[in-house]
Amino acid sequence: MSRIPQSFIDEVIARTDVVDVINSRVPLKKAGREFKACCPFHDEKTPSFTVVPAKQFYHCFGCGESGSAIGFLMAYERLTFVEAIEELAGALGMEVPKDASGPQPSQDLYGIMAQADEFYRAQLKHHEPAVAYLKKRGVSGEVARDYAIGYAPDGWDPVIKALPQVSDQKLQAAGLTKTRDDGSGHYDRFRDRIMFPIRDHRGRVVAFGGRAMADGGPKYLNSPETDIFHKGRELYGLYEARQSRADLSQLLVVEGYMDVVSLAQFGVRNAVATLGTATTADHLKRLFRIASDVVFCFDGDRAGRKAAWRALNVSLGEVRDGRQIRFLFLPDGEDPDTLIRSEGADGFNERLAAATPLSTFLMDHLADGVDMDSLDGLARFAEQARPLVARIPPGVYREMLSEAIAKRCGLSRAQFDAHVPAPRRERPAGARPVPPAAPRSPWIASAINLLLNFPKIAEKAQIPEELRSADLVGTDILIELLEQLAAAPHLTTAAVLERWREHAAAPHFRALLDKPVLINADQAVEELQGLLGRLQKEVRQRRYDHLLEKSRNQTLTETEKADLRELLSILKGGS
Repeated sequence: MSRIPQSFIDEVIARTDVVDVINSRVPLKKAGREFKACCPFHDEKTPSFTVVPAKQFYHCFGCGESGSAIGFLMAYERLTFVEAIEELAGALGMEVPKDASGPQPSQDLYGIMAQADEFYRAQLKHHEPAVAYLKKRGVSGEVARDYAIGYAPDGWDPVIKALPQVSDQKLQAAGLTKTRDDGSGHYDRFRDRIMFPIRDHRGRVVAFGGRAMADGGPKYLNSPETDIFHKGRELYGLYEARQSRADLSQLLVVEGYMDVVSLAQFGVRNAVATLGTATTADHLKRLFRIASDVVFCFDGDRAGRKAAWRALNVSLGEVRDGRQIRFLFLPDGEDPDTLIRSEGADGFNERLAAATPLSTFLMDHLADGVDMDSLDGLARFAEQARPLVARIPPGVYREMLSEAIAKRCGLSRAQFDAHVPAPRRERPAGARPVPPAAPRSPWIASAINLLLNFPKIAEKAQIPEELRSADLVGTDILIELLEQLAAAPHLTTAAVLERWREHAAAPHFRALLDKPVLINADQAVEELQGLLGRLQKEVRQRRYDHLLEKSRNQTLTETEKADLRELLSILKGGS
């Protein structure tokens, strides 16, 4: 996956004012040199959310949420890191570059797909049978416009002819054409189909879904995976749902493009569809960045419930406190399109409000076909539930579900928990291994705090050589931070936080920034050098104590004896 160059991220942060970013979303009030508001991340009546312009940093003293402008957008708008960078860069009129260190999606493909989208939409206006088909399905011109619905003409090469400047190889790379069986040339992938563009989070067309208007051949035909399209990540209608309102709290997952469009026709604009594949963990991560309530909509028959069970299994790893996952099962013979037409938006929304919670569906599914009145049946129920519960991250939801399952099968909570496997705690990619227990020094945290508040003072710091081999916890982080800031004195506090975002020390950095610093930048230079001197003395004392203790039990090497004499002289001299 391509990466955004670090220098570009630094520049975006340097040119962004965190006050402007937050104030445009959460009204701030001036409070001395800072700004305050009621926290957008938890309910409160007295403002505890503080924005510090000097550090380009925000912090809530109520819930602990903190970070830079990038972190705020990620938390408030549920964006990915890259999406947040793109958002800030766009506001500054900057184009996001990519490192050449990894494979990059061809930017040409976005342009080709945009041209194809324009062609398909133009064709719809001039093809009466396609317009008649959409009208018969109840699709208005407004909804067709909002979802950019088009039409792929019948024929082997309309798109090829419409985009004469695009090579056959590029058209095929975009998924718009296929190679003839005999290898003699290419032909259009989509022919005589209603076209539904699939758009990414920025509204760029990355793929298409084509719906046949007559029987014969597959009902739906989707774009193949390309450099810019991965069906396990994208969701049809998600961009449109976000455009419909900024404060989405619920998203409805349905099966087909027409389901999304038909629901939109009745004002239900929060529906999305998977792209010919089962729901994936990436889908759920994307959904939960936007809304806290996800409802899966399935047919009520055996096939629908089987698909729902697969979705439940994928969902378990994404269950968190504050998130809600529910299942809406439709009456036999109905789909979202037919149901909302027969019952109207009010009737459909009533069904939606009564959707089955994940916990209820899980327990009912496990109890189906099991004799819950027998000990054997209860034991089977518990055995099937345990590995599923183990996949849910620790938290209140997991505890409450365990309690409910234990009660249903006649066990105490302790008895049930005793047989639930411990959840796997995977280390985040790039995070350092947890070091073995080692001594800690208060001077390290104090020195890091000074550097975070006054990054420029690193230029004048002298790193004692003894610190490079010290076994004190955090010494390696302190040295890395000192060297990083000495090499890039322009970095702000916010830029430092972003450089360390994926590091295991990032939460500790944010916690340190909550502590007030009662000195100015000039005083901080002297204070930092004093702290480094204290650390140097502490490291020397520890080395001296170690060698002295060792000498009492075994013979020291000549090098160790010389070290001991030198350390004794230094410590006595007070250096």
